[in-house]
Amino acid sequence: MATHDAWALVCRLFAGGTPILRAALSPREIAALPTLWQAVKPTALDQRFMLCPYCHQQRAQVWGDGHRGRTCHCPECGPVAVAADDAVALRLDEDWLRRKLRLALSIDSRDGIDALADGVWRLGDARRSPVLLARELVRLWREPSLLERVRVAGSNVRVITPKPRETRGAPFGPGVEWLALEERFAFYAGGIAFIGMPGEPPDPQAGDPTTPVHGPFSADFRWVTLPDWPHGPIRLTEAQAAVFQALWSFKGEPRDGGTIMRRAGLESAKPIDVFKVKARDKGKPEAEGPLFAYRALVVTHKRAGLYAMHCATASTLAQA
Repeated sequence: MATHDAWALVCRLFAGGTPILRAALSPREIAALPTLWQAVKPTALDQRFMLCPYCHQQRAQVWGDGHRGRTCHCPECGPVAVAADDAVALRLDEDWLRRKLRLALSIDSRDGIDALADGVWRLGDARRSPVLLARELVRLWREPSLLERVRVAGSNVRVITPKPRETRGAPFGPGVEWLALEERFAFYAGGIAFIGMPGEPPDPQAGDPTTPVHGPFSADFRWVTLPDWPHGPIRLTEAQAAVFQALWSFKGEPRDGGTIMRRAGLESAKPIDVFKVKARDKGKPEAEGPLFAYRALVVTHKRAGLYAMHCATASTLAQA
């Protein structure tokens, strides 16, 4: 449940648009923080005012207590002592969120991100359809001109927003596809996966064999696209692709090396064997790329001799 709680926290922080006190997080959200080390970061707040550490409802002024400590004068709770941890706040790295959403939707990296209004961004085009990310669904209802600014003849506009409590079904008319952030995307292996509708076939960009179809992998698993690799899509050998495809088939469940290599149709004892870089190829992106992908995507339990690829969990969610 840690990845589910981590993604729920990302959605909550994005919808709010402001930092949140660490003390205001639930125990499950706090437990999920290690999963979000790239996405959620500590930040400084104006410590002259803060949410009451006791009720987390009222915002009140903070005063010194005369003994090198501080007190919050809450209008509901009265004077409440303020500990050092009560002022620690967290913020979402929204640039990270936008980059990962672009990757999840296979948006061309040559397309830039445009800020259309406060809390509304155009992420680019996915399968020739414009994609908007908005902090609030209501903002687009109130200003439909934002949709018209990006609309393209013959294509739907895709709109990504957090899900409001009162919204059900399709909130927009024809020509606009709504993707609820909490429901149509999932957190995995430091990135984000797009969850298609049940029975929805993959529709990779025509003529581009590198387009991610299975999470970060292409349709034939011969290419893998990772946001932290600066040299573009990584080309895999047949053996490397077979190992990744075998790991993907186990849907994130750990398996021993022998089982994985038999599924891949290879005689090596361990998955890492086909990713090793020869001394003469050190420093070459085409040789280092597959090893980078292996280290980024495969979790190894050395004592148990087990291997897992958690990004494959997204395929299970998509079929649920």
